[in-house]
Amino acid sequence: MTAGKIGVIEARAKGSETTGKTRTMPRFVILEHDHPQLHWDLMLEAGSVLRTWRLAAPLRPGAAIAAVAAADHRLLYLDYEGPISGGRGRVVRWEHGAFTGQVQGEPPFVVQLQGERLYGVLSLEHVAGDAWLAKMKEEGGTKTEEI
Repeated sequence: MTAGKIGVIEARAKGSETTGKTRTMPRFVILEHDHPQLHWDLMLEAGSVLRTWRLAAPLRPGAAIAAVAAADHRLLYLDYEGPISGGRGRVVRWEHGAFTGQVQGEPPFVVQLQGERLYGVLSLEHVAGDAWLAKMKEEGGTKTEEI
């Protein structure tokens, strides 16, 4: 990523953050990403990084979605939408919010999402290698029916 693009991303991210307030809950974001094929990047705040999984489909209650562990990302992606450097497509924020639970240590990771569309318990279960399953509990739910 060039220095110019980094500055643009950081400026956009800083522009949407709340200032002067202390967050007590870590945040999450799900980015719709169109490269190399359409997928959704689930990013959960874990200290100074975002633990990231590439989802084959958007999360929905009662479904088990195939996921692949990806490299940790910088926190600025919590607030970013736009082009990705190196011709790697665009991202659009599909969902965002806060969560409780841990995404460090031994899996499975179980978190309570509190987002705009999704509200409920998400389990991330390690299958093998980089393969994971993301399961949103049926009784969790959505705040809107348009998923």
